[in-house]
Amino acid sequence: MDQEEMLARHRRVLPKWLALYYSDPIELVSGHGCRVRDSAGREYLDFFGGILTTMTGHSVPEVVDALRQQAAKLIHSSTLYLITPMIELAEEISRLSGIPDAKVFFTTSGTEANDTALLLASCFRNSNNVFAVRGSYHGRSLLSMSVTGNPGYSPSSFYPLNVSYILGGSRLRGPLAGLSDEEYCTRGVEDLRDLISNGVGGKVAALIAEPIQGVGGFNLPPDGYFGTIKDVLDEYGILFISDEVQTGWGRTGEHFWGYQAHQIVPDILTFAKGIGNGLALAGVVARAEIMDSLPGSSISTFGGSPLATSAGIANLRYLLDNDLQGNALRVGARMMSRLQEELAGSTLVGEVRGKGLMIGVEIVDSRQSPYALGASMVLEEARSLGLLIGKGGVEGNVLRISPPLSVTAGEADEGTSIVLEAIRRVAAKS
Repeated sequence: MDQEEMLARHRRVLPKWLALYYSDPIELVSGHGCRVRDSAGREYLDFFGGILTTMTGHSVPEVVDALRQQAAKLIHSSTLYLITPMIELAEEISRLSGIPDAKVFFTTSGTEANDTALLLASCFRNSNNVFAVRGSYHGRSLLSMSVTGNPGYSPSSFYPLNVSYILGGSRLRGPLAGLSDEEYCTRGVEDLRDLISNGVGGKVAALIAEPIQGVGGFNLPPDGYFGTIKDVLDEYGILFISDEVQTGWGRTGEHFWGYQAHQIVPDILTFAKGIGNGLALAGVVARAEIMDSLPGSSISTFGGSPLATSAGIANLRYLLDNDLQGNALRVGARMMSRLQEELAGSTLVGEVRGKGLMIGVEIVDSRQSPYALGASMVLEEARSLGLLIGKGGVEGNVLRISPPLSVTAGEADEGTSIVLEAIRRVAAKS
C-alpha cells in the first residue's frame, strides 16, 4: 500500500485533530538503537524517540527478551491479582524516587498518572484549588487539560478544578525575559505570594509543575526556582507534584529526576514514557499517607500489567547498568555546545536551551518573534536529510531534539550536523 492510500484511509476513520508530522506523513515499521526505517525502506536517525518514549533505544535485546518470556507465560491479569513484576518494579521505583515512605500506583499513560496525582492531592487536602505553571502541558484528559497552561492543548473550558497559574515558562519573552536567575526566583515568589493573598488564599491542594516544560518547548527555569516556590507552598501545606513524564530516568543528565535540580523532594511525582520504552507504562509515586488517603477502593485493569512491568524492569536495569544518565550528560553537553556555538549568529534562531538530551532550538523571524512556519520547514528539511526531530512551544516554533539515552557520540555528531544544515537551508529561503 502506498503512502497516499494509507493517508486517505487514516483521514477517513481517524479524527482530523489527530496531528501528523510532515507534508507527506510516514509510517515507521522497524528500528534498532537510534535508527528507524519507514515503510518505503528509508532509514532515519530518530532524535524524537516516539515523543521522548523510546528511552534506551529501539529493539533493545534485553527488553525484547523480557517481553517474549512474559508474553509466553501470561499477558494480562489486572490488579485484582498479585503481580510479581509489578511489585518488583514498584519497589525499585520507590527506592529511586527519593520520596520517603513511598508507594507506587501504575497507570497506562502520563495523562492518567497526572489525573491520579491531582485526585490524590485534592482528596488529601480536601480542596479543588490547584496551582499550575504558565506554558505547561500535563495531558489530554479533561482533568489534565485543566492544569495545562498551553492554550493550544486546552480546547475546552469545562474543567473540574479551580486553577491559578504561577509564573514560569519562557525566559526569552514575557514577564521573566532578561532576568537574572536571582531576579527570576524573586519575581516568581512575589507573584505566588500575591496570588495566595489576593486570589485563592492558602486552601490549595497542590502545585503541579514540569521541571522542564516538554510540549512547551523545553523551557526551563533557573536551578533552584521550584525550591524557592516550594518554601512558600510549605507554609500553607500545599503539596508539590513533580511531573517527571519527560524529565525522569536521567534524561537531563545532571540528575535522575528533574526535581533534583531544585534541591527539593516532591510530595508526589508522576512518571511515564521512557520507563516502558514504548509500552503503555506510567504511574504515580507519593508518600504513603497521601497515596493511602484516597477514600474507597479502586483497581486498574491495565495499569502495571505483567507484560508492561516485566519490560519496565528490564528497561530500567539496562538504563542503570549502562549508565545512560551519564551518557545523556556527556553527549547532551557535546550537542548543546556545538549547536550554541554554530547557531550563535543565525537570524533564524532565538535561543538554544535545555539539559542533557532535552535540547530546544527556538526558531524566530527577523523581528525575533516566534516563527512556527520556520520550525515546520526545518522539521521537513531534517527529515529529507535523514533525521527525525520534534517541535513544540506555545507558538509551535521550537525544535525538540531528544534522542534515546543510548545515543553514541558519533550519532550525536551526525544528527547535530543535519540540524545545522536544515536550519541553514531554511534560513537561506527566509
